[in-house]
Amino acid sequence: MMKIIPAIDIIDGKCVRLSEGDYDTMKVYNENPVEVAKEFEAAGIQFLHLVDLDGAKSRHIVNHKILEAVARETSLKIDFGGGLKTLGDIETAFNAGAEQITIGSIAVQDPEFCFNLISTFGKEKIILGADCKDRKIKTSGWLEESDKDVIDFILQYQQKGIQSVICTDIAKDGMLQGPSEELYQDILSRTSVQLVASGGISKMEDVYRMKEIGCSGTIIGKAIYEGKISLAELREFIDS
Repeated sequence: MMKIIPAIDIIDGKCVRLSEGDYDTMKVYNENPVEVAKEFEAAGIQFLHLVDLDGAKSRHIVNHKILEAVARETSLKIDFGGGLKTLGDIETAFNAGAEQITIGSIAVQDPEFCFNLISTFGKEKIILGADCKDRKIKTSGWLEESDKDVIDFILQYQQKGIQSVICTDIAKDGMLQGPSEELYQDILSRTSVQLVASGGISKMEDVYRMKEIGCSGTIIGKAIYEGKISLAELREFIDS
């Protein structure tokens, strides 16, 4: 069964969404992320993608208290990302209740550090965040571009034991225009990772298509908040 993973993105302690990673497009959906997480849990959802956008921009963990509150008040299995640059940041995230952490920018900027994380915490605890635009990896809250090809990047970490990858096509994120199916099919054909699709999911047909092509999970954000996909529909998918 493919995992349904709603996203909660945090700025100033609030649940927000951006379009194409542009902070100027921020829209606040709820001022209480814990309330949102509880609604997900009540719908039968087991997983949550929690992103510290303040942390991503400032390059250190910021919203760990919200992580702590969501972990304390729900039983959701949380993967947490954004601003995890040091061992201290990562230990803070795990101590606050993260089940897994997602490494993105630091995985580009300091591979050796990240290879050591995989050895230290175990490959089941570390998710590789492969955020790209035009198939080139972007970092630092998507504000900086690298010259790394997304599949080469994934293969580099697959060789070091990484099993789970969240791939976001930034051009699709928050746009409600459908996911990057061709990109995901290419990744699935050329790697052996468990791929979580992220970005562009706009309707239940997209969710079913991601399952059909072989994704292990899909992250859904704006489609839920804008009412394009209901929690009842997601419950039906989970129960099917």
